[in-house]
Amino acid sequence: MSLKIYNTLTRKKEKFIPLKEGEVGMYVCGPTVYNFIHIGNARPFIIFDIARRYLKFKGYKVKYIQNFTDIDDKMINNAQKLNVTVSELAKKFIKEYFIDADSLNIRRADIHPRATEHIKEIIELVKDLEEKGYAYEIDGDVFFDVSKFKSYGKLSGQDIEELKLGARVEIDERKKNAIDFALWKKAKSGEPSWESPWGKGRPGWHIECSAMSMKYLGKTLDIHAGGSDLIFPHHENEIAQSEASTNKPFVRYWMHNGYLCLNNQKMSKSLGNIMKVREIGQKYKGEVIRYFILSAHYRNPLNFSEDQLQQAQNSLQRLNNTIFNIKHQLTQGKFKESRDKDDEIILEKRKESRQQFIEAMDDDFNTPVALSQLFGFARELNIYLNSPGLKNKLVLEESYEFYKEFANEILGILKEVEPEESFELEIKNLIKEREEARKVKNWEKSDQIRDVLREKGVILEDTPEGIRWKKIK
Repeated sequence: MSLKIYNTLTRKKEKFIPLKEGEVGMYVCGPTVYNFIHIGNARPFIIFDIARRYLKFKGYKVKYIQNFTDIDDKMINNAQKLNVTVSELAKKFIKEYFIDADSLNIRRADIHPRATEHIKEIIELVKDLEEKGYAYEIDGDVFFDVSKFKSYGKLSGQDIEELKLGARVEIDERKKNAIDFALWKKAKSGEPSWESPWGKGRPGWHIECSAMSMKYLGKTLDIHAGGSDLIFPHHENEIAQSEASTNKPFVRYWMHNGYLCLNNQKMSKSLGNIMKVREIGQKYKGEVIRYFILSAHYRNPLNFSEDQLQQAQNSLQRLNNTIFNIKHQLTQGKFKESRDKDDEIILEKRKESRQQFIEAMDDDFNTPVALSQLFGFARELNIYLNSPGLKNKLVLEESYEFYKEFANEILGILKEVEPEESFELEIKNLIKEREEARKVKNWEKSDQIRDVLREKGVILEDTPEGIRWKKIK
């Protein structure tokens, strides 16, 4: 089965065929770095990080670009409020973004371009649009003439009259059309500005992504991704200005994730109902947040709640317990040489789960179904691990590799799939000490050690092969 991606532009799933065989150019709209990211911001960053990982698993060489918007009205307003420069504000929150992204196991992009570092490219693109008749200047401001781009609205699926009523359209009576958008903004007193053919000013919001994406990925991108709230006007405007300039298709596959909701209402800073990743991270590990995001298909809305996070934490613990059980068996050093019927059954179950995981991800990155394969195999594997008798080493190793490859490398969960060597050694020594106490019937010491282990989040289980331990927190 080949990979299929739902394309927002065509409103259907399409077989993924990149422009250049074996290579993928992917651009994801990044944060405006004026504050900490909230969990709604984090959803696309996690989702498209996984898409990138899976594309690499499929054998593609992926060039992944995620920008930072470091100059716009929000940046300027917050910098003034905090009495710092816009540059200082950007530097601070780019650093904070990486702290949060690292906690969520989001891998760094190949390039993280910033708008203020690409003013030259932005000005060149605006000049090109003006020369081709798609842009016009009024008193130092430059606007894109939407009426000149005949297919405007093709991404959002609305006609121009409907779009005039759309959200986030700037009102300026000087414009030819109400939905014409700013490519370049005339400098205001106290704001950062750059020299340009139209006088001092700064870029509009939309132009930066066109200029930067085409600089690093060429005139036609394989994948452009972001949240559903960016379809209009941001991505619609990107298409217009890019295709007007190049006369080529701007993007082959548009991907958009659904909203993250709080109490069934879209989470956004403007509504004041946000939950910052940093705040949630004080109670839950980043991989719990990541698992929660993966529990719904990326195109569907996802409702945030404490119960959902707790369920995610419990689910992850079940998988972690399976990993620890495998590791425990592998560290025993005693294995049977041959494989019997039970071994062959587990290897076949692994093969089936592997195939179904791939089929789920090939179907527009269906992470909920992919996750179900991790649990389905874990159920069968735990029955095998808890059965009496020695285990086959190959079965254990291949089972471990299944989780390492799919849970860790592709989905980015089970980061602690291998316990720390020092922690494992400490646990083994405590278990050995407890066993020695039990041999001499020193029950008080034996109980004390069990309590110490419990405080460390470890419980003991008696099995026919001896004492087994597992981590429960």
